[in-house]
Amino acid sequence: MKPEHVFTVGLLLLLSFLITGGVWADNNQNQNNSFGPKRIFVFGDSYADTGNQRKSLASSWKTPYGITFPGKPAGRFSDGRVFTDYIAKFYGIRSPIPYRWRGFAGKKVGKGMNMAYGGTGVFNTQFPGPNMTVQIDLFQSVIRLRKSVFSNINLQSSMALVTLSGNDYSAYLLKGGLFKDIPAFITQVVKQLTINLKRLHSMGLKKVVVTSLQPLGCLPSVTILNSFQQCNDTQNSAVNFHNLLLRQAIEDLNILSNNTSAFFLIDLYTAFNTVLENKGVEGDVRFESPLKPCCMGVDQTHYSCGSLNEKGEKMYTVCNDPESSFFWDTVHPTEAGWRAVYLTLKSSLQQIY
Repeated sequence: MKPEHVFTVGLLLLLSFLITGGVWADNNQNQNNSFGPKRIFVFGDSYADTGNQRKSLASSWKTPYGITFPGKPAGRFSDGRVFTDYIAKFYGIRSPIPYRWRGFAGKKVGKGMNMAYGGTGVFNTQFPGPNMTVQIDLFQSVIRLRKSVFSNINLQSSMALVTLSGNDYSAYLLKGGLFKDIPAFITQVVKQLTINLKRLHSMGLKKVVVTSLQPLGCLPSVTILNSFQQCNDTQNSAVNFHNLLLRQAIEDLNILSNNTSAFFLIDLYTAFNTVLENKGVEGDVRFESPLKPCCMGVDQTHYSCGSLNEKGEKMYTVCNDPESSFFWDTVHPTEAGWRAVYLTLKSSLQQIY
């Protein structure tokens, strides 16, 4: 092999490792993967996206995103790892390759794939990217093209991880929807999400896991109005309605599938609240001001984390220690924040299988 070819192959392998996140050591994780899924297929938004959204559109490809892991922007909406990475960590498997990098993944494609795109929802939002229905369409096309890789047996030993973090509701309000009318829209969102979950199961994915909606009223984009001191109970009441409908839908889907554990709800709402109220996890990380983001624009009206002005000058600030902050920017947790949520959820994750 020519030297330049060796360099190219090595670069692609390194890129693949950085994009997927690899597998990192944890004494408590299931290294042998004796009871969990062999691979994970991910659908959703920025809470799960590990590098799908286009560089020209997403802040996740801008400095200072990725400063904790992998040390530079790599498409994750955080300073480091995100929820997908921690779920894969729990089962001792590699974080699935982003869909957009499938051409460079080689055999890693057969070890799972991440179809999530930051900013998207079950319906179209103000942010470009395939909504969840289209993500599932793309996944179905991959299955048809690579039948030898994605056999029925392989799919049955896989898990679908689905996140929905509120982009549909942001789009609804930005389009002029009234908050007093949002219960009817929440019903539409959960109905479409339920259709998507049922479809994934019908495609052969015998375990379909979906997250509840996190407390949107606690996001820094909301709490900035009171100097990051208090969550908005009105917004969280709407979130509770979403989660109530989703929990009922999961119960109904399990009854219809004649399998009480085919569909599983990961309670992000309670996990977020527990960490925020306790300012961390006992014996682990602590967050002194959990509602305040680490990275934010110098002027929240015109700038955000990663923004530059026309001269290329930084128009954002970054805290000294991201590990001391639960939120990275005004919407997304830091790697330390996700770790705290993960630690809070570990006992419930053991109930999935």
